[in-house]
Formats: sequence, structure tokens, C-alpha cells
Amino acid sequence: MNVVLIISDTFRFDNLTHAGPMPVRTPCLDAFAQRAVSCTNVLTGSFPTIPHRTDLTSGRFGWPWYPWQARELGTQNHFPQILAQAGYVSQLICDCPHLFPARFNSGFHAAVALRGQESDLAMLRMNHPIEHVMPPEKTRMDRFFQKRNLPDLSAWHNRDWQGEEDRFPPRTAAMAVRFLEENYRHHPFFLWVDFFDPHEPWDAPEYMVRRYDPDYRGTPMVHPNYGKASDLTPKELRNLRAHYCAEAELVDRWVGRVLQKIEDLGLFENSVVLFTSDHGMSLGEHNRTGKSNINDGDDRYWPIYPEIAHVPLLIAAPGLTGGRTVGALLQPPDILPTVLDLAGAQARPPQPFHGQSRAALLRGEAGARGRDVAVAASYVRAQNGKVRPKECTPVVYTAEWAYAPIGAEGRPELYDRRTDPLAARDVAAQWPDVCRQLHAHLLRWLADHDAPAEAVAPYRSE
Repeated sequence: MNVVLIISDTFRFDNLTHAGPMPVRTPCLDAFAQRAVSCTNVLTGSFPTIPHRTDLTSGRFGWPWYPWQARELGTQNHFPQILAQAGYVSQLICDCPHLFPARFNSGFHAAVALRGQESDLAMLRMNHPIEHVMPPEKTRMDRFFQKRNLPDLSAWHNRDWQGEEDRFPPRTAAMAVRFLEENYRHHPFFLWVDFFDPHEPWDAPEYMVRRYDPDYRGTPMVHPNYGKASDLTPKELRNLRAHYCAEAELVDRWVGRVLQKIEDLGLFENSVVLFTSDHGMSLGEHNRTGKSNINDGDDRYWPIYPEIAHVPLLIAAPGLTGGRTVGALLQPPDILPTVLDLAGAQARPPQPFHGQSRAALLRGEAGARGRDVAVAASYVRAQNGKVRPKECTPVVYTAEWAYAPIGAEGRPELYDRRTDPLAARDVAAQWPDVCRQLHAHLLRWLADHDAPAEAVAPYRSE
């Protein structure tokens, strides 16, 4: 079968359950969920953007061994090259500014990137001043070209936008639609469509934002501060959420255009079609906005809490009953072996998969299981026996619990996922035995994956 993989960066799981801090309208993905199997307990593995996609494209976890780096430096496995063994032609279409620098395009037969997201400057515009978009103390502190921040640079580079179709999701979707129209009679093909939105800056049309926050009159909050949410006023935080929600709704609309074209061309009959994300975004939870701590005013550790770790995964394929949900614990390295199984593609990866095919689980076969434990983590090393403050620290997930061996203040934290899905109430003091058990699970996970000693060291003394 053909394979169509759609990734939307920074798309929270609860966007699809309409249960977030400000529910998002997602009519197109709601409709797709009636055709697809919804996997409702998928936790990111290696965090963030490029480490996650390396997990996904290789079927292997990367975080114990290497940080954000070029794909081929960490693994020989690559989704399009593995599918090529089964005769697939492959196309990458993206507006994510990180994929080409990390050489994800290598191995595809064709690849195209839409330029201009974040600080990805395709054309200088020096006759025009770079204007401040947000107060510097309210947004991300790091600086790029001309010592300006990301919201300033993005607004300057994309200053000609007039309407909705000037934004990135419509233009990325249009390229995907064009590919489908030009290739739908060829069999089999692999199409990877990577929408960077709703990654910040959140620059959906302001009339869409006002649907979520009609009364706000201040400076538009288009970018998080990657620090304490309390640095924003309650009205500013609400407007920040509204901008995220509008951007997520815009993504839904234009992912829907791609899905409609798949329907128009009859491709659901012979294709595996997936929608997923790499991670979410803190929108005030845990007194944070952003996904990592790069703020001079915040010295806390940032565990990979559920609003970041919990991601959507919708899979449609012939033989799967649409409208079903699967609540088993899954992670991104499971996706590639599952797709190979569903597509009937015979291929041998250069390196063994860490993930497993979950096709039987998606089909509803008796006895099929997911994972017992999922670990969401980033590349972390101890220095002088301690992990540096500000690091994104791991969280161990089971069906019942979320355990952070290094919580925000450096102490272990424990959350009951059954009653507290966004990890708001730390119950580590009430359940010390559970903390010990889950810490042992983390060490066992590292041992089972032959993790290097320096990856284990930060957690050995806990």
C-alpha cells in the first residue's frame, strides 16, 4: 500500500479531545478519526523536534546516545530508504525549517521545503526595519539575525502576508495536494508531509484568534516566553492560548484539505494514512509557557510533563475499523514497524528496531498489547555528579502513573494519570513505593536498551 505520513509540529493531544485549557476546533481531524483508529496513549520518545523525527524515521530511540544532530549521525535507518527496498518512490514536503539542515531530505527521491518559518531567512529585506512584535520580557529571550528574536524576525520576513492562504499551512497543503494529483496512479509511493505549525510564532489571521479571545485589546501574544507563565498577566496568557488555538485550527483546516484530496483520488482504498505530532506545548500548566526552559528568569528543571509528551496518532488503512480507539501505551519507534506491517511492505532495516509493530493491536486482535512503560526524555548528561538546572528531564509513563525522577525543583515527582491527566497534583509523598518501582523501571529500560553509562549516571543515585 501507499504510505502518507502527516506530522504537525507542537500539536497537543488534547486538541483532538477538546479538553485543553482552551478547546480547539478540529472538524477535519474529528472527521478523519471516524475513518481511522485513534491511538489515545502515545507518548513522545526522544525530545524535541529532530530527536523525535529520528526516532520515528528509524524505529529506534536516540535520546540515551545523542542529542539534536543530523539524522545519519545517529542511525542508519531511514523511513524512505527502508521502504525503497519494497519498491516505493518517496517524497518529502515540509515547512519545518529543521529537516533539511538535519539532512532528513537525504534518502528521499524528491524533497521540497517551504522557507521562512522562525528565523529561517530565505530573502533579506534590509530596506524595511525589523520591528518589535512583542515586549522582549514577554517572549523568548534568545537572539538571532541582527540580535532580534524569533517573533520579530518571522513577522519581518513574512511581512507581505495579507490573507489566510499566505500562511504556511495552506501553502504546504497545496504542495501535498499537487503531489497527490501528479502521482496517485503510481503504486506504491511514500509521502511525508511535515507541517511546522502550530509551532510558534502563532501567526494565524487575527480574526481567527478573536474567535477564541474576542475582548483582548493588548499586544498580540504570538510567542511563549519559554519560562514562567506568571510573567504574563492573566489576559496575556489567555491571548497566548488563543493564538495557539487559532494556529492549531488553521492546521486542522489544511490537513483536512490533504485528507480530502486523498478521498477524492480514492487513495484511502490502497494507502496507510497517518496523522501525528512530535510533542505538545505548555500553555500555563506547571506555571510554564513553551516546551523547554530557555528563560533567564526560570532556574527550574522542566520535566516532559503530559501536555508536552502526550501526542495524537490517527491511523487509517484498509482492514482497520474506523472510529475505534486504542488506549495501549505506544511510542514513536513503534510507528515505522507498524506501517511496514499494515502496508505489507517487505523490508529489512540496517539496524534492528527498538519499536514493534502494533498492527495487531490496531486490528483489535485478541491478546495484542502495547508497552508496559514509556519513557519520554531528552539527551541529558550529569556534570560534576548533577544534572544542570533548566534541563528537560525524563518522565516515566505507565497506564496509571507519570513519574519524574528529577522534578521541577530537583526532587522526584509522581502523578496519577487516571485522575490527573495533566500532572497538576504531585503525590510522590503518598506513594513512595510507586516512585521506587518506577525508578527501577527507568533503570531497567536503560539496561534493556544497552544505554551508555553516562546516560544512566544522572538517575543511578536517585
